[in-house]
Amino acid sequence: MTTRRAFLGSLLAAGAAPALLRAQPRLRDYPFTLGLASGYPHPAGFVLWTRLAGELDPLPVPVRWEVATDEAMRNVVAAGTAEASPDWAHSVHVEPKGLEPERWYWYRFRAGDAHSPVGRTRTAPPTNASPDRLRFAFASCQHYEQGFFGAHRHIAAEAPDLVAFLGDYIYESSWGREHVRKHSGGEPHTLAEYRARYALYKSDPDLQAAHAACPWIVTWDDHEVDNDYADDRPEDGMPRERFLERRAAAYRAYYEHMPLPERMKPKGPDMRIYTQLGWGTLARFYVLDDRQYRSWQACPRPNRRGGSNTVNVAECEALGNPNRSMLGRAQEHWLSAALAQSGARWNLIAQQTRMAQFDQLPGEGRRAWTDGWDGYPAARARLFDALLEHRVANPVVLGGDVHLFNVSELKRDFDDPASAAIASEFVCTSITSQGWAQERLNAFLPDNPHMKLLDSRYRGYVRMEVTAKETRADLRAMDSVT
Repeated sequence: MTTRRAFLGSLLAAGAAPALLRAQPRLRDYPFTLGLASGYPHPAGFVLWTRLAGELDPLPVPVRWEVATDEAMRNVVAAGTAEASPDWAHSVHVEPKGLEPERWYWYRFRAGDAHSPVGRTRTAPPTNASPDRLRFAFASCQHYEQGFFGAHRHIAAEAPDLVAFLGDYIYESSWGREHVRKHSGGEPHTLAEYRARYALYKSDPDLQAAHAACPWIVTWDDHEVDNDYADDRPEDGMPRERFLERRAAAYRAYYEHMPLPERMKPKGPDMRIYTQLGWGTLARFYVLDDRQYRSWQACPRPNRRGGSNTVNVAECEALGNPNRSMLGRAQEHWLSAALAQSGARWNLIAQQTRMAQFDQLPGEGRRAWTDGWDGYPAARARLFDALLEHRVANPVVLGGDVHLFNVSELKRDFDDPASAAIASEFVCTSITSQGWAQERLNAFLPDNPHMKLLDSRYRGYVRMEVTAKETRADLRAMDSVT
């Protein structure tokens, strides 16, 4: 028997149904063509990411997410629904919490009737735990046109605990000697153009595999925005206001395409991405940003407002200015305080470029590249002083940017061969981006005795294994990327 209340309820439901149907966005295409990713593991959780692609209505899309203890996704231990908003390119950033520490999980997304692939991620060890080891890879500089991303396929196969990507995830510009594939469109300046560039890179199956294999931590360098930019100054003569609009678009697109936590969401042209991440008492990462807050490069090339240069140090007075900063004073103070409080066995400084001095003038005198740490010697000295003052245990610097393998001892005085090493540095080569001629580098080695290896012949990445006794770095070289 149908009661009056039930009958009225059914009429109300029937009347509401058409409106609900109209509000549901249609998924005309498979929406997970950009893959999925996870990042920033901590003992109780991590960040999960995806971005819906294809032809979508400009409406929010509900996206179901699930975390399980098995790859078949039978034992789901966390689940929910997130909104993929068109304001953020239909990207999804989810932060499950309350999970078990130091274990692997699997995850997936669903939009409409479509399921994403299954990704693998993990939580970090408890804060006070002493894990036996940490295995991670770090990489940088993947120009889409200059090669295929096969190195990422090898990273995925090695199934590390995490990946640290140190910048130049995309390239805004087209350059290089040989191209195996092409960017679509010209150099990006608008949000739509940066979104399209990320979507192109994210379509690569090897890059998707590496993201699906383990959590990532990331930082940017210059090409995510504009070559050689420094704070609010671009390489060319673009007015400051216009450049900050471009930077805001680039930062927003970066957030939309990375497994970043909510706290890193950009506000206009500002976005704090520097952070720290612990791995029990074994290791601690300090992920830096050397672009957003830096002083302008010293002694730019003639007829240019900004950008890098290679200069005779004695002829560039601005290099000696003690107030110049690579990180900005706020980030410098944050890093010094974080290092002072660290109880980790190994302290891993993950940043964009080479920190070791690199003299590019054989014989007397010294030539320096102003876009790297050689362009900010006072800032580098302050960082080294912090390592010494706080007696930081086993500091190791990780870098990228320069498209070569480079292993160095970091010294307070690089010009004094007797100066003690205060840290080790490992610089990864590029995933694809073209490097220096090896013959040219060989000529510089006698003037840089603190450098133990300098090899630009290969593309690839670095795999590291950290234990209480040692940290081992394996330089993983690709035969070819073309």
